[in-house]
Amino acid sequence: MADSDSGTGTVSSIGTNRRSDSEPTPLGIYLNDHLAGATSGLELARRAARSHSGSAVGEVLERVASEIAQDRTALLDMMSAIGIPVRQYKIYTGWAMEKVARLKLNGQLLRSSALRTVIELETLRLGVEGKAMAWRTLRVVAERDARLDAAQLDQLAGRARRQEDDLEGLRVEAVRRHL
Repeated sequence: MADSDSGTGTVSSIGTNRRSDSEPTPLGIYLNDHLAGATSGLELARRAARSHSGSAVGEVLERVASEIAQDRTALLDMMSAIGIPVRQYKIYTGWAMEKVARLKLNGQLLRSSALRTVIELETLRLGVEGKAMAWRTLRVVAERDARLDAAQLDQLAGRARRQEDDLEGLRVEAVRRHL
């Protein structure tokens, strides 16, 4: 499967085409960026679910957060299967980005506002849309790389579409209620 270039140490294979372990491939960069986004999105989804706990909105957000956690695990499993190393600093960056985003002024100094709900739902919706594109991108890669499960990618893309629809419904309702 992998051809080695003599003298350069380069291995030619999807996901592992590199001169050394410290030099990431385009696919490795792409997937680690999506892993950072998944980490940030998971933190946001869990926080949003907690803030709406005990409501119908909270129930939907709890399910979405659980699915995002499963999707993040699936991404990690795929990265492992195709030999993409996890760049820990990207995970930490995603985690920190979500924490910093909480500092955004929203008209309230010490407590949440209605605007925060709208912004959080928009952010989650956009994150899920990005995740859906990543699954579709990997689906194309799966046409050339049997280490990726095309059927699993199709299922993940379908779940992302359902999450998009659910989050969009919550977002529209929040806009009607609060803006």
